[in-house]
Amino acid sequence: MTVVTKAEAFLVDLEVEQTRTDAVQAFLSQETIFVEVTADDGAVGLGYSYTIGTGGSSVLALLRDHLLPRLVGQDSRRVEGVWRDLFASTRATTVGAITSLALAAVDTALWDLKCRRAGEPLWRVAGGYGPNVPLYDTEGGWLHLSTEELVAGAKAAANAGWGGIKVKVGKPTAGEDLERLTAVREAVGPRFDLMVDANQSMTAAEAIRRAEAFAPVDLFWLEEPLPADDVSGHARLAASTAIPIAVGESMYSVAQFRDYLHRGAASIVQVDVARIGGITPWLKVAHLAETFNVEVCPHFLMELHVSLTAAIPNGRYVEHIPQLRAITTAEMSISDGYAVAPETPGLGIAWDRDAMDDRRVS
Repeated sequence: MTVVTKAEAFLVDLEVEQTRTDAVQAFLSQETIFVEVTADDGAVGLGYSYTIGTGGSSVLALLRDHLLPRLVGQDSRRVEGVWRDLFASTRATTVGAITSLALAAVDTALWDLKCRRAGEPLWRVAGGYGPNVPLYDTEGGWLHLSTEELVAGAKAAANAGWGGIKVKVGKPTAGEDLERLTAVREAVGPRFDLMVDANQSMTAAEAIRRAEAFAPVDLFWLEEPLPADDVSGHARLAASTAIPIAVGESMYSVAQFRDYLHRGAASIVQVDVARIGGITPWLKVAHLAETFNVEVCPHFLMELHVSLTAAIPNGRYVEHIPQLRAITTAEMSISDGYAVAPETPGLGIAWDRDAMDDRRVS
């Protein structure tokens, strides 16, 4: 049988590996919400979600009070059916971050269970396009870093054979941003992809102005220039510049991505498996983007996103921000500038349960 007999949620407070700042906030800690699902045949799946410092206890409460009691007794093989049932039971709080993050923890656990039962890795069960995905770095591009540090990080990524680096923008003046970007471009040359991320810090007018100022450094994309709910502003920006516009990390439903793509407001889709509500809706967004001939470069969670990006034909890049090393026994594999999807059955993440228990929040 495959009926869920037990479902447990717990919270792990995970310290950041280094200081991370952008134009609007600092990433101080990762509240990691886990869900472990056990079926009556003894099979177990472990899934997770996260916040960057606030809201983890709220996600945990939604899981414990509402979602997990409803999950027990359901057929763990009916991943789509279970997701839809849980989503429908939370209509009063959807679409919203807390609900999506909670659904993601359940959904990734069910996918882990599904892949383990099949004896196959996630990347193959979810589509199986190809195991290797180009890698770009974000860890060397934070806003607080000096120009010299940005250049050093870019050179290190280029020397490692990675495809590009992302630099945070949003300094008080466009000139300051441009000076930093110009130094990086001169250091790595024209064949290295240079992305920038404004973290929703600009108005449409300012984003249009800065996009024009950034034109000489040949950006691969301009990420989250405006608040995520400003679809019309993104559409105006996209129409005004040749720089591809990347969005998605702050969007919580498939319908939001549909609106962006339909209006020509997104050139790169950065769907985040935790914030969209799990692997089930993540794949829907990826395939939707494919119908618009748009590539997918997911946000964060590289240890999980490597498998999903490898599963689809329009996966373009995996973002390098290592964050799970303190609670895993093995790291994501990197070879010749590519992230390599794991072959281990399940999600492919080697959890260290003792380290996780040490960081549990009571």
